[in-house]
Amino acid sequence: MSEQTPLLSIRDLNLHYHSSGGIVRAVDGINLDIHRNEALVVLGESGCGKSSLAKALLRLLPRNVATYSGQVLLHGKDTMPMTEERFRRDVRWSRISMVMQAAMNSLNPVVRVGEQVAEPLRVLQQWSRPKAMARVAEVFALVGISTDFLQRYPFELSGGMRQRAVLAMALVTRPELIILDEPTSALDVLTQASIMNVLKRIKQETGTSYLMITHDVGTSSELADRVALMYAGQLVETASASEFFNEPAHPYSKLLMASVPRLRQTERPGAIPGQPPSLLNPPDGCRFAARCPSRFDRCLADPPPMALNERRRVSCWLFDREAPA
Repeated sequence: MSEQTPLLSIRDLNLHYHSSGGIVRAVDGINLDIHRNEALVVLGESGCGKSSLAKALLRLLPRNVATYSGQVLLHGKDTMPMTEERFRRDVRWSRISMVMQAAMNSLNPVVRVGEQVAEPLRVLQQWSRPKAMARVAEVFALVGISTDFLQRYPFELSGGMRQRAVLAMALVTRPELIILDEPTSALDVLTQASIMNVLKRIKQETGTSYLMITHDVGTSSELADRVALMYAGQLVETASASEFFNEPAHPYSKLLMASVPRLRQTERPGAIPGQPPSLLNPPDGCRFAARCPSRFDRCLADPPPMALNERRRVSCWLFDREAPA
């Protein structure tokens, strides 16, 4: 296997849902790579499909799935043909784990925290309880929790400590990739900064890769090596973090960055006009066209390809060589 092979490759991934109004195209043809020891941040407005992307990668699928297709390649091997039992045993939580939104809802209120963090080791890897608890103590130290908390219940922990406990649960099996779904959304600013520092230190010390899903541009910039921007179920731009935050290319990216308040700016932050399209009946052309100040006729008729170059991809006719000037 080549050293250049991505840790995880997503190819033409689709996750559509049945609903009373029709088919919801939540994840619609996503192509993305995540490399070793990389923090990839997936940004986008609420309802754009970010959390559905995470569920698709871990097969945490609801009952109303209409379409689930594409390829999810781990070290170049497609996991989609795996049976559910093999995927549960070999991939989910063993090699790819997840920190869910709302940490308190992820913890059983009547089971001690240490026992919950040890559960993946006991169930998936059949470790004895003493061995598993010793590993939990190691991970607690890594995320900055005293071993005194092993015997505590979730309601005895602060919001920040619960978030660290959920992070410890994701780390306990030594996965190669951790999916972080809005990991700081319910925390105050100081606790957010503390959790982000923990994540950066873990990445540096263990080489773990992250896929962080968020709509918080400011927080994500602390961790990101690369950024992927989603809009209405599709990717519109992927770039290095420095390129994206300093020189956004897609019109949506530019408007999004202009809407972020900055410490020393004198002008008021901008706003993105209009509303995202319905995922029940998305437009035929560019899905951002109705809100885009740079649109022209082709944008309304044809979906743009991912263009520009291999290092930076932008889904916009402005970057296609055949588009009119």
